[in-house]
Amino acid sequence: MTGIRLTAPAPGWSIDADVVVVGSGVAGLTAALRCAAAGLATVVVTKARLDDGSTRWAQGGIAAALGEGDTPRQHLDDTLVAGAGLCDEDAVRTLVTEGPDAVRRLIATGARFDTTDGGDIALTREGGHHRSRIAHAGGDATGAEISRALVDAVRAAALHTVENALVLDLLTDAEGRTAGVTLHVMGEGQHDGVGAVRAPAVVLATGGMGQVFSATTNPAVSTGDGVALALRAGAEVSDLEFVQFHPTVLFLGADSEGQQPLVSEAVRGEGAHLVDASGTRFMLGQHELAELAPRDIVAKAITRRMELHGTEHMYLDARHFGAGMWERRFPTILAACRAHGIDPVTEPIPVAPAAHYASGGVRTDLRGRTTVPGLYACGEVACTGVHGANRLASNSLLEGLVFAERIAADIVADRPRAGAPVTEPGSAPTPLIAPESRTAIQRTMTRGAGVLRSAASLTTAAAELEALHEGAASAVETAEPKVAVPGVEAWEATNLLLVSRVLVAAALRREETRGCHWREDLPERDDENWRRHVVVRIAPGRRPVLTTTRTEAFGPVDPAREPDRAAAPQTHPADVTEEP
Repeated sequence: MTGIRLTAPAPGWSIDADVVVVGSGVAGLTAALRCAAAGLATVVVTKARLDDGSTRWAQGGIAAALGEGDTPRQHLDDTLVAGAGLCDEDAVRTLVTEGPDAVRRLIATGARFDTTDGGDIALTREGGHHRSRIAHAGGDATGAEISRALVDAVRAAALHTVENALVLDLLTDAEGRTAGVTLHVMGEGQHDGVGAVRAPAVVLATGGMGQVFSATTNPAVSTGDGVALALRAGAEVSDLEFVQFHPTVLFLGADSEGQQPLVSEAVRGEGAHLVDASGTRFMLGQHELAELAPRDIVAKAITRRMELHGTEHMYLDARHFGAGMWERRFPTILAACRAHGIDPVTEPIPVAPAAHYASGGVRTDLRGRTTVPGLYACGEVACTGVHGANRLASNSLLEGLVFAERIAADIVADRPRAGAPVTEPGSAPTPLIAPESRTAIQRTMTRGAGVLRSAASLTTAAAELEALHEGAASAVETAEPKVAVPGVEAWEATNLLLVSRVLVAAALRREETRGCHWREDLPERDDENWRRHVVVRIAPGRRPVLTTTRTEAFGPVDPAREPDRAAAPQTHPADVTEEP
């Protein structure tokens, strides 16, 4: 354990449970429903309302081998190719073999997917898939329908939920086992102020960290809280340098910041073309799948074309769909475009890459267990080994579904018990970052660790982030009047800074280009030296410690307890301790 925690008031109230699930997307609610169905006292904590997470923003769909002629093996092959040599094959095999039945159970829960005239699930293609295997709902509102079904099921089961609550830190007992979480309810939930949920099992399902960048498809709540909590608790994170930039995000201007409208990959799956201002299809000849190449390849091609022409965006041309298809298949995207003065029925859509998905996260095993006993992670906050260096389109909802079920099964089988929460000797709160630093962090990350990176840009970003970190510590030590006070905005900014520092450190360490990690100064993929994972933990002195594994194998989080994988990750002989 690190002994590091956020500066916050002591909990003024508490709830006792068997398991607390933090997050209310597909991963969190699936885990909660399975645990509750097995008779465990389950509490769901979510940062906004139950249906306000990233899941409801998912447009394209959920990938699974459900169609005639498709097989889990083919899905596995496409996933491994997209992952650029860093997927853990055991994890991918688990995903694709258990995925179809997990989707059927989701349907049994109440999710209604689009169907063909014959009543079968309608399937489409997205980038990197060689078959139509993307199930969708409401045309382009798949996440919203999945969220609706799961939220309805949670309410029908009368699960204990705490909404509008920001999770702060992990509680542990005298043996270092998980004993619950502290959280702050933002005045509109069932409690107010800082409290605690005491439970021997904690499931992190907090979603992504897209808000570390200026422009992202992620909602405002995606500030990396789960990854930051896990790091402070001593858990390992892996592959944080692999941030996927979605190629086709509606371009609203060079100065646009915050959540940007997504133009789903399914639009290209249905036949839309990427073109430049002259109407030239520039993906032809770039990849055998053209516009349906894996996302990192498309994002790089768009960026190169923008640089070549000195422009800030490219275009997605789907005028040939006609009004009827746009209204039937992509009503959400059509409405978003028209709301910003663009009519895709009559004109090409201006698009540019924006931060979209974290392929890395809190390192877990095949049961969702982290390196901290009793702490689990699933969904975008986790790194299961499934995505490697670049997530295959529409595998994210499936990963959340499959591994949430596995986590619930492990908790039910293990029935963990923990002692009373204790404060570690020498434990001290980490200095808080001023809320106004959030914009500075985002702009630093966008300049230095965005789609294009280099040693120079990353070194500059690391120095700027370190200055913010040291400035906060200095303000506390000298009792300056500008010391940030505890509160949601300061806690979020502090989480963003920690996650950003670790991401930049990992990106500096990986001296190659692979998947969605694009180093301008090192443009080639280097399998001999870098077909391995970068693993980071935080030392008690708040220093990020980086190691690399010997191979692409992901390894167990606890070799004594996990027979699924043969060997634990081993550090590379060149490993050193670094502080960004």
